[in-house]
Amino acid sequence: MNKDALSWGAIFGQMVIQFAPVLILLVITFALSLVFKRRLGLYGKLFDSTVGMIGLALVLFWVFTAFFAGVFDMVATHNPLDQSALMKKALPGTPYSKLIGTPDPNAGAYYLLGGDNLGRDVFSRVIAGSIKVILIAPFATVFAFMVGITLGLPAGYYGGRFDTVLSFLSNLVLAFPVILLFYLLVTPEIVQTGIPVYMAAVLFIFPLVFLVILWNSRYHTQPMKRNVYLAITLVIGIWVYLGIAWDADPLGLIRFPPNVLVVFVSVVFVNSPTVFRIVRGLVLDIKTRDYVAAAQTRGEGPWYIMLWEILPNARGPLLVDFCLRIGYTTILLGTLGFFGLGLESESPDWGKMIIDGRRLLSANILHIAIPPALALLTLVLGLNFLADGLREESLRD
Repeated sequence: MNKDALSWGAIFGQMVIQFAPVLILLVITFALSLVFKRRLGLYGKLFDSTVGMIGLALVLFWVFTAFFAGVFDMVATHNPLDQSALMKKALPGTPYSKLIGTPDPNAGAYYLLGGDNLGRDVFSRVIAGSIKVILIAPFATVFAFMVGITLGLPAGYYGGRFDTVLSFLSNLVLAFPVILLFYLLVTPEIVQTGIPVYMAAVLFIFPLVFLVILWNSRYHTQPMKRNVYLAITLVIGIWVYLGIAWDADPLGLIRFPPNVLVVFVSVVFVNSPTVFRIVRGLVLDIKTRDYVAAAQTRGEGPWYIMLWEILPNARGPLLVDFCLRIGYTTILLGTLGFFGLGLESESPDWGKMIIDGRRLLSANILHIAIPPALALLTLVLGLNFLADGLREESLRD
C-alpha cells in the first residue's frame, strides 16, 4: 500500500468536506420544513413520518449532489473523464499522479474511492453519475404521468370505445416484459431507423395538451386570465417541444443529445401504459362519489370535473406510484448501463460503472463496483421510503 495514501478515517473526513455544501443545504431544508411543516400540506406531513423523513433525506442528498456538481462544478474532486495511467485500479485514498517525472498541478489531491480500470476517479464518476440519473429519471417519469393522466382521465370517465381502444393498446405494450421492451428501444438498430424521434414527437406533445386543457377548464369563466395562461403555455411549450423532440429550437438553447433522447423516450413509452391503467382505475372508482355528482349538478364541464374534482382526490396513490416509478426507472437506467446500452460508453453511468467493476471482483478489487452500487441502492431505497411515507400520510388525510 502507498505510504502516502489516506487512512479510511481520513477518506471519510475528506468526503464529508466534499459533501459539505450538500449537507448544509440538506440541514437548512429540513430545519425550515420542520418549522413550517403545518403550512406545507402533504409535504409538511412527511415530517410526521420517520420513514418518510429518512426517504426524503436520501433522495434530497442525491438531488442536491447533482445540483452542486452540475451547476457549480462542486463536490467532485476530478474530471470524471480524465485518465491517468498511474492511477489504474488505484486503491482508495491514493495520492493523484498523472505522469512520472512531470510536475503535477494537482499534487496533494487524492482519488478518495480509488481509480477504475482506466485510471479515472471513482468518487468523481459516482458524483457525475448522479447528474444523469436526476436529469433523466424524474423528468421522464413526469412526462410518462402527463401521458397517462391525459389519456387515463377521459378513458375512465367516458368509457365506451375510446376506453376500449386505449385499454387494448396499453395491454399490448404491457404484454412485453419491461426490460426486454426497454432493451429493444435503445438498441442501435432501432435508433438508426429514427423511430425514437417520431415517438418523441408524439409523446412530448402530451404535457402541452394537458396544460392547455388544465387552464381552459379552470378559467373558462375568466377569459382574460385564461388567454394569458394559454398564450404563455403555448409559447414556452412549443419552444421547449421543438427543442427536445425535434432538436429545432430557433434560439439554439434547448436540445437533447441523441443518446439521452433515446433513453428518455424509452422511459416515457414503457411507463405511460401502466400510469394510464392506474389513472383509469382510480377514475372508475372516484367518478361514482357524491362530490362528482354535485359538480355535475352544478353544470361543470367534464374536463373540469376530471381535473379539479377527480384528479386531486387521486393524488395519494399517484404520488406513491410516482416515487416508486422513479425508483424503477433508476434501476432500469442502471440495467441499461450494465448492458452497455443507452448513454455513451464514456458516460459516468452507475450501471456501466458496476459492470466495469464486476469483472474485477474475482481479483478482490472491490472499490470500483461497490460505490456506484451503493449510490444506486441508497437512491432507490430513499424513493421507496418516501413512497411509504407518502402512503401513510395520504391514508390519514
